[in-house]
Amino acid sequence: MYPQSMKTGTANLPLHTGTANLPLHGGKAPSWLFSRMKVLAREITLAVVSEYGPEEMLRRLSDPVWFQAFGALLGFDWHSSGLTTTVCGALKEGLRGLENDCGLVVAGGKGAVSRKTPSEIEGAAERGWLAAPPEALVYASKMAAKVDSAAVQDGYQIYHHCFVFTRAGKWAVIQQGMNEQNRMARRYHWLSDSLANFVLEPHAAIAAQAPATSVLNMVARASTPAQAVVTELSRQSPERTLHHLRKLKQLSLPARHAVLLSDLQPDNLSKILLATYERQAEDFQTLLGLPGVGPKTIRALALVAELVYDTPASRTDPALFSYAHGGKDGHPYPVNRAVYDHNVEFLRNAVAQAKLGQTEKLKALRRLAACMSALKPATGYNASKAAEPTNTPAR
Repeated sequence: MYPQSMKTGTANLPLHTGTANLPLHGGKAPSWLFSRMKVLAREITLAVVSEYGPEEMLRRLSDPVWFQAFGALLGFDWHSSGLTTTVCGALKEGLRGLENDCGLVVAGGKGAVSRKTPSEIEGAAERGWLAAPPEALVYASKMAAKVDSAAVQDGYQIYHHCFVFTRAGKWAVIQQGMNEQNRMARRYHWLSDSLANFVLEPHAAIAAQAPATSVLNMVARASTPAQAVVTELSRQSPERTLHHLRKLKQLSLPARHAVLLSDLQPDNLSKILLATYERQAEDFQTLLGLPGVGPKTIRALALVAELVYDTPASRTDPALFSYAHGGKDGHPYPVNRAVYDHNVEFLRNAVAQAKLGQTEKLKALRRLAACMSALKPATGYNASKAAEPTNTPAR
């Protein structure tokens, strides 16, 4: 992955906010391990906060690669779906009562606990700890969950939502969805500092193992015209929209279509369409945030927009790539040596700038230099002149 750096004063950490796909694993962390995970998660967080500040910890949690490494360091299965819920749980328990020391509060969790996120945010405000308006954070929490469940329909049902925030109102979201058909889980990362619009490319970058096959992506930039049409449809008389839906039920679409007519139940949508008609949402973000507007409503309106008004939404999976550097056999694409060399050099500079003891620094640099030398052919390799595949590095 081509690093996109965000300068943070003393830190200059690559930011890869996006998603991660993980296989579903059963069971849970044994109590003896979880008790230690809480302590280690707490000490690592306090060390990061002490050195760089609480906002830096948010940035690291929003990086799916760093988060995965964090979980592996804590001792959990490195590729298990349970890593997400367990790490967030350990972080929440480990930092409980230490808000003034670390400048962070961890809210939410798995299942029913996730629905307590708003009350936990409001509780921090009532205690006088939160300096920002709690309403803004509650809204951010709800919209992040709404986008990844209703606006991005990729086959993964959200079941875990963790909301980490600072006293000043900066926040990060780590949430996870499950796909029972392919036995995979997908983790979604959000960061307030990198977010310009909840419904326009809200994820800064993506990391995933396998692309989804049937996707409705209403927050892609290509979906901007569809957002406008869907919003206009929500303001129309419900009977007019339902009339379109009933006519569409008589059509036959190809199997590859991401939104199936079999998904549509016009009679079941009448109540929510009446509510959207009465609300007259001014834009798609307002529409998406309305109570009761979920995946079925967005799916139905998107289909009308496409087939009646010839304004299709994007079908592109927001998980844009799977591997940082490609694979030796050319799958999912050939190794891009220029990007590979750039990332090695980036790591070399990162180590050189780190606050390590001189002996440790020299040993680390020697190891990186040896790896770099092994990558280059004996005849010499000029990465800038090599003809490489056109897969674009993530920036």
